[in-house]
Amino acid sequence: MAIMRKPDLSTPDTPGTTDTSGSPVAVRPWLRYGATAAAVAATAVVGARAVDPDSSWYKSLRTPAWQPPSAAFGLVWTPLYATVAYAGGRALGGVRDRRERRHVAASLAGNLALNASWNWLFFGLRSPRAGLAGTVLLDLSNLELLRRLARTDRTAGRALLPYAGWCLFATALNASIARRNPSSHLTTIQA
Repeated sequence: MAIMRKPDLSTPDTPGTTDTSGSPVAVRPWLRYGATAAAVAATAVVGARAVDPDSSWYKSLRTPAWQPPSAAFGLVWTPLYATVAYAGGRALGGVRDRRERRHVAASLAGNLALNASWNWLFFGLRSPRAGLAGTVLLDLSNLELLRRLARTDRTAGRALLPYAGWCLFATALNASIARRNPSSHLTTIQA
């Protein structure tokens, strides 16, 4: 005769876990990781639509000697986006309270929106200054997201550190480009 064991409902990955109000909070791992991966992929696609490193406008910009080659950006962003998807999925799985999970999801969504918007501000508007404003906002969002995720799940917070570090590097690069190209702003957009 087989002995039936009571299911362990103590982990957030277990269907049936509830918050203090009795509302279900567990989200299956494949669903939360799939959702964060889809959101990150959408961010990458939306942002990439604005990027044109071969444009005459971009090639005319004076850039610092320490700027990586264009090909390096895709090589760096691919694993960084993967860590954002992982960190978001992991953090969402570690939140038992529905309200806090909404805050984590909103912080992640806002961060991804700022991430994609940088490409449109810099390349789409052909404005290093607008790009700089966007990347500074992204850095602030990164700090908020890191704080929130680290409070929820330290591993998720640590997973975001390379992403936040690269964004700080991108801010320094963008600031250098804006400083070297003071006349390259919104009025330089050509039809």
